Amino acid sequence: MNEPESNATPAGLVGRLQTAWNGLPANIRGVGFAVVGGFILIVMASLVKQLGQELPAFEVLFVRFFAGFLVILPVIWRMGFGVLRTKKLHLHATRGFVGFMGNIFFFFALINMALGDTVTIQFSRPLIMVVIASLVLREVVGARRALVTVIGFVGVMMITRPFGEGFEPWALVALGGTFFGTLVVLSIKVLSRTEPTLVIMFYFALFTSLFALIPALFVWVQPSWSQLGLLALTGALGIVGQGMFTHGIGLGETSFIMPFDYLRIVYGFGLGVIWFGEVPGIWSLAGAGVIICSSLYLLLTEKKKPEKTEPEAASPDR
Repeated sequence: MNEPESNATPAGLVGRLQTAWNGLPANIRGVGFAVVGGFILIVMASLVKQLGQELPAFEVLFVRFFAGFLVILPVIWRMGFGVLRTKKLHLHATRGFVGFMGNIFFFFALINMALGDTVTIQFSRPLIMVVIASLVLREVVGARRALVTVIGFVGVMMITRPFGEGFEPWALVALGGTFFGTLVVLSIKVLSRTEPTLVIMFYFALFTSLFALIPALFVWVQPSWSQLGLLALTGALGIVGQGMFTHGIGLGETSFIMPFDYLRIVYGFGLGVIWFGEVPGIWSLAGAGVIICSSLYLLLTEKKKPEKTEPEAASPDR
């Protein structure tokens, strides 16, 4: 008689749900974390867009980064600051700088153009990665991948619309943010060969906060209590969303989970309509479709290439 009653209690129900969740395949649980984390990150971007209409972008960016620093600082405190010893401080600073640049470009684009378009252009990162691999890393890019990359950039042009009166110059700023975001990915790959994840996270939070603080001091506007609350919420959502997404990728196979990350584009267009009344035009929708298809092709074909290194040992999510 007591067993059914205990299962009916909130604690018992939570336990059963937890057991059922743990019984799901790792890929499914990974998708769950990634999808929810992606939605949280788009809500954060929406808050940035709203706050950017009232406060300087540099100020919003500084609070976003500083919140992350405050979250990770107690962890370092408990472990001891000796864990932060590194011989790659210059690389950490470089990663912090390109991360700062990528985010400020993204923030300015968010504030000045449609949410859905900004998010869509951010997902052209695989296209830029191919260009960097070819021009900078001197990797051989096959004709098919080169053609798909060109087609993907046609999708970016559909959103930018340089061929008519609807030209959106802020889309070029968003594309610049995507370029710096790609450099962040490359810098993480280099650092993760020798640096623990926690050290990478700490120095990224530290250097991005410092880089954002300098311009923020020159344009600082005293926020109201409600604005201060939203700024804190923005920082918290960014940390939680990124943490859930990273955890989801770590749970399952990257090639299985990453395509679901493109739901962020759907979230972006949806919240753009609901929150800001931004109804996407035909060029935006067509460009989003081209970018999604071409980027997914590049991502999935990249996973089929033979491994040249030991990715598990160097994974930044470990």
